[in-house]
Amino acid sequence: MGIPSVGVAGRNIVSYALDYDFKYSNGMPIRYVSVPFPVTGQPRSVHKAYIAGTDQLSGKSLMTAVIDALTAPLTDDEQISDAAGTGQAPAESRFLLPDMEENLQQLFKDSEWTDYLPVVLPTEERVKKMLTGTSHAPDEVINTVQPGAREVTVEKVAIVAVMAGAKPEYMPLLLAIATQAPFGNSTSSMANTVIVNGPIRTELKMNSGTNAMGPYNEANAVIGRFFTLISKTAGDLRSNVTAWESLGSNLQYNSLTIAENEELLPEGWEPLHVQMGFKPEDSVVTIGTGWSYISSLGEVQPSYPAHTLIADYMRALSGLGSAATIFVDPTVAGLLKDVNGFATKRDLSKWLSENVEKTVASYWGNGVITTSNMALAFQGLEPYATWSKLPRDSLIKPFNNPRAINIVVVGGAIQTVWFGTDFRLGRGVKVDDWR
Repeated sequence: MGIPSVGVAGRNIVSYALDYDFKYSNGMPIRYVSVPFPVTGQPRSVHKAYIAGTDQLSGKSLMTAVIDALTAPLTDDEQISDAAGTGQAPAESRFLLPDMEENLQQLFKDSEWTDYLPVVLPTEERVKKMLTGTSHAPDEVINTVQPGAREVTVEKVAIVAVMAGAKPEYMPLLLAIATQAPFGNSTSSMANTVIVNGPIRTELKMNSGTNAMGPYNEANAVIGRFFTLISKTAGDLRSNVTAWESLGSNLQYNSLTIAENEELLPEGWEPLHVQMGFKPEDSVVTIGTGWSYISSLGEVQPSYPAHTLIADYMRALSGLGSAATIFVDPTVAGLLKDVNGFATKRDLSKWLSENVEKTVASYWGNGVITTSNMALAFQGLEPYATWSKLPRDSLIKPFNNPRAINIVVVGGAIQTVWFGTDFRLGRGVKVDDWR
């Protein structure tokens, strides 16, 4: 835009911005100064101390560093305006040199191509066998991952499928998943879910019942691991290089991979993919990303029905984009339908949208919310403009879009439990297109 600017960020972000992000993403030659982390949520006195302090990059006083950055002539590299940010990350060789298995296993770990558990080494013979699971050509590009313009081909999916321990019949589902790679990544602890609907669930013997979220089913485990490995390899996600989640998320080992228990849906409750507009006979995979998740204690009591308890749990979620995905056991779904009168999933989503409340202080106290939505408030956009002016103890209804609240039925009908998340679901991908 032609406006001299200086970026202010933590040192890890500056390192990423000046190197990887500049080369492969935005290409903007921004000058930076660095202050201690965290910035968001600190009292004004801390911010004043940062301004009066020193730049962590140059050691100069912060404001001197800002003035220098605004006034020093541009270097040749900083005057690039048309080529930066469009580069393609260097590709690895298609074949590795022969070696002992233990050395190759170590190479995969050293290169951060694994989840640090042993992988099935992707030999040419094994990859060819995996490719028999789809009619798509090995060199077909199915996804281009940014930053880095890293092309994901059918063969690369097959390579990672072998590494994860998949079978050729998994390939159509894995290809559909790979079109959505990589998984969510931010400085906070993002997590993901992989939800499978339709006939492919039973074809691959996925678990939608007892222990569906646990390590008790081969297909669920392998498919979830595949999403981890394709995200790390195709997404070039390396710790403290392109990924800096302070805590990380244990869910990224399997990405909460489940199949919806369509067989135990109450009458009138549609499967997730049908709600999205697909046909019941379509096989569909849906990827969701978010931050927060809470497992319920269980044992719903008639005096305080399930939907009110679910609403209580949702108050702890951010409400960003009104997004929530609630996984409920079939026993809970049955109570909600037959006892509490929710004829459809959408009826429940609407009730939650209208009844989940949290204080203004709690809502704006979340740094992600402030970063994402306060700018909308400054522009006068509603409801954020009004919410930003309310007293701190005022109650608001942040889940104001019921269509962003999704209900998924999964589990063994053993206990009245649910799993509440703020995961935002993407558009489902039809698996049959990848056979």
